[in-house]
Amino acid sequence: MTLDGKHALVTGGGTGIGLAIAQDLAAKGAQVTITGRRQEVLDDVATKGITGMAMDVRDEADVVAKIAAAVAAHGPIQICIANAGIAEGKSLHKTDMAFWRNMMATNLDGAFLTIRESMNSMRQTDWGRVIAVSSMAGLRGLPGASCYSASKHGMIGLIRSLSEDYMGSPFTFNALCPGYVDTPIVTRNTTSIAQRAGITEDKAREMMTQANRHQRLIEPSEVVAAAAWIVGPGSGSINGQCVEIAGGQM
Repeated sequence: MTLDGKHALVTGGGTGIGLAIAQDLAAKGAQVTITGRRQEVLDDVATKGITGMAMDVRDEADVVAKIAAAVAAHGPIQICIANAGIAEGKSLHKTDMAFWRNMMATNLDGAFLTIRESMNSMRQTDWGRVIAVSSMAGLRGLPGASCYSASKHGMIGLIRSLSEDYMGSPFTFNALCPGYVDTPIVTRNTTSIAQRAGITEDKAREMMTQANRHQRLIEPSEVVAAAAWIVGPGSGSINGQCVEIAGGQM
């Protein structure tokens, strides 16, 4: 399989799932633009086929300008991976508007702006794939994380609606819904959950592991494989779907 000549945009591409997907796309021949808030993080992982560009997905003007610059440099975006996000939990009575708005601005507004601006150039081509990285929390409520779950549910609603808007076109829209993946986010959440619940970090990590149906953390490569399938040959009829990567039925 080759993606030679295709320009891919991966938000949140400096670490974790985003970086793993970006590296796979580049290995298949795509020119990949990765974004994140810290240029130094992006520079550290940039390599042949991968260019880092600082961008804050919460800032509409920044997204508009930076994606336009990426298109000017590398051509129309034909693979859009809306991956940037934050994963934090808070009980309802501790969720203030600042926490709520930052979660929505990053996870949901960020996906919307990224996809909207990417489609400006993608619509001028004859092939394109849009993938939003949602979560198992986008399909069912996650205890102690109503704000996060709402943002991820919103991403799925966005993807399903766009798939209907562009039905019959050469563009598809799908969401990946992984469970707990062995990335730095899980590491950070281990400490956060332990502190909130008054338990050890080992117990907190065990709780996340047990939440996956097969009772192990998911490898980033398993999420990469799902993304590769969606952008690969024969994927034109995979559209408007939520691909669950959680070790079993959720």
